Amino acid sequence: MSLGFYVDMERCIGCRTCQVACKDRHNLQVAGPRPRRVDSFESGTYPEVGMFHVVMSCNHCENPACTAACPTGAMYKSADGTVLHDDEKCIRCQACVMACPYGAPQYVKIDDLILKCDACGALRVAGKNPTCVDACPMRALDFGEMDELVQKYGEGLVSELPCIEPAATTNPNLLIKASPAALSEEFNAIVL
Repeated sequence: MSLGFYVDMERCIGCRTCQVACKDRHNLQVAGPRPRRVDSFESGTYPEVGMFHVVMSCNHCENPACTAACPTGAMYKSADGTVLHDDEKCIRCQACVMACPYGAPQYVKIDDLILKCDACGALRVAGKNPTCVDACPMRALDFGEMDELVQKYGEGLVSELPCIEPAATTNPNLLIKASPAALSEEFNAIVL
């Protein structure tokens, strides 16, 4: 089983509601870590310019770099295919933080722990969606079995963009309906 996220970049308006909802679920401070994050980019050159938003969390990769780097097995793949973290086994070495090319595991200094997206496992067990999916006002996010997401959202989906790590690195369970601006090789991060 491969569970993952779908992101429709053509629908995303960069409002960051998914990011705020995730922070709220984890009771995180505004300036703290972002298990679900939205980063904005500009692309192209005048007069053909564009702007896009990359919505990212843990991609629950098929070959996660974080689990390979973890010396204690605290970072592991669960039976449902999601990548999870066991606080009890963790020695806070941050090897997972340094290994993940997507910045998913994050060290929370004030709590001395590693935090990452768990795809809202407790909510899913109760038959609900991850918080970020339900929070999105534009319905730009979805979560589920990868084959079902492909069937639901159709052809032309990608798992990588020029502004993120190549998919071959970890085989992320991420499907993106990319906007034309996001496919440009010329891009710069911007702060809104």
